[in-house]
Amino acid sequence: MVKYLELNHSLIDGMGAYPGFGNIEIGAHLDHEQSRPNYNNEAEFYIGKISMITIAGTYLDSPFHRFPDGTDLSQVPLEKVARLDGVVLDGKVSGDSESGATLNFDVDKSGLKNKAVLIRTGWDKYWGETKYHERGPHLSMEFVELLVSAGALLVGVDFLNVDNTNDKSRPVHTTLLYNDILIVENLQNLGKLPHTGFKFSAVPLRIVRGASFPVRAFVEVGD
Repeated sequence: MVKYLELNHSLIDGMGAYPGFGNIEIGAHLDHEQSRPNYNNEAEFYIGKISMITIAGTYLDSPFHRFPDGTDLSQVPLEKVARLDGVVLDGKVSGDSESGATLNFDVDKSGLKNKAVLIRTGWDKYWGETKYHERGPHLSMEFVELLVSAGALLVGVDFLNVDNTNDKSRPVHTTLLYNDILIVENLQNLGKLPHTGFKFSAVPLRIVRGASFPVRAFVEVGD
């Protein structure tokens, strides 16, 4: 029997998007009562509206996020975002609040080819706290180069940013997206996953010139 596990954060009216970019606004264009005159008072519908930047909650980055001529969300094939074989790698957070934290792995890269590689640190427990943004881990370039050489399809993390946010050149985003490795940031619940034996999905809307967008990330475990 297949079991499904949500790995994304819910989007809630008033919640913060990426730090420095304001809050999400979720509300009604017309609520049920307001809509009734449109249907001669014979029916009612809630018609919602959302205003936000697209790097909010749990979201996927396409190559267009970094490169003007890169693949955008409308061009990302479903084969790269739906029912991927998944691998969980456990990272040990080290470092300090000045330089950020790096992740150390003992990895056999032969098991990463064509996989969604999910990095589990437990940092998601700080979601909603200041600490989540200020002292989050990031991926080392050594590990990123391993992902590239191993042929990974996607990398997902349970923290804010794959890059050290003190480094404005963003070498991790640059290297991964240049090599067409998609990025999913701000995952949660990775602690409930086995290391292997599951399918991972994180499908964004099909948006022309879409760079990044929230996803409903989840896994399927079992037959």
